[in-house]
Amino acid sequence: MNTQKIPEFETLGYEEGDDGVAWVTLNRPEVYNAFNSLMQRELHTLWRALRRHDPVKCIVLTGAGDKAFCTGIDRMEQMGGEGDDSTDPDVVGAGGVTPFMFNDPGDNVGPKSCDLWKPVIAAVNGMACGGAFYMLGEVEFIIAADHASFFDPHVTYGMTAAFEPIHMAGIMPFPEIMRLSLLGNYERLSAQRAYEIGMVSEVVPKEQLRERAQWAASTIASQPRLAIEGTVRAIWGARELGSGPAVRLGYAYVAMGTNQDSIAEGQELFASGKRVEWRMR
Repeated sequence: MNTQKIPEFETLGYEEGDDGVAWVTLNRPEVYNAFNSLMQRELHTLWRALRRHDPVKCIVLTGAGDKAFCTGIDRMEQMGGEGDDSTDPDVVGAGGVTPFMFNDPGDNVGPKSCDLWKPVIAAVNGMACGGAFYMLGEVEFIIAADHASFFDPHVTYGMTAAFEPIHMAGIMPFPEIMRLSLLGNYERLSAQRAYEIGMVSEVVPKEQLRERAQWAASTIASQPRLAIEGTVRAIWGARELGSGPAVRLGYAYVAMGTNQDSIAEGQELFASGKRVEWRMR
């Protein structure tokens, strides 16, 4: 088994259970869990480390407190306000001296952008706006507390909404992502409405959010690792490539995501006659 030492972080909370589940908490509640350059680097480090850490099979991503999941980029740092010795100009800055090179925060904060193909569940515990969609657009599914809300303030403040709604376009209907992007700070999408349009898979009272996310994550982690990661990669292939090309690659995903050990593990459960305790959603 491969294990990777997970370092301690300043802006992230990290908890790892013995059930194959890790909890990653965006931990800057004083600024509603907005990400600065340090958090971007720490997320990149963590996602990459988890690729080589076999004890973890599924991850839950959430925010500290109950006011916000994440409110995007820390604009005070990006615009030359509050910074410290941890501020990285290569992350905060725009990139090169011409418009052809750009430092996109999405290169650092999203699990798929960091080539992590273990399942990630988002437990949204409050406001999620703007740059939060870099992360929400790269998770397998979202469970939201009933007081959660979603919005994108870019246009209200004179900025084009581009990267964030592009990340979300795969999980939101076109009129809904357009409405959310164009209405900016003037309308927020409730957790219930997000559920109705299929963006959120489940809405629960905030005091039940951790239990529901933990149940889903531990259930996923209880199943054969290779089959889970192969399934994640195959379905993301359909989103990235379109269904036709993805279907033609289906055999490759099956071949890479199946081996004799995983089949034997599944067959053992089937042959045991043990009843799976399922829940209705």
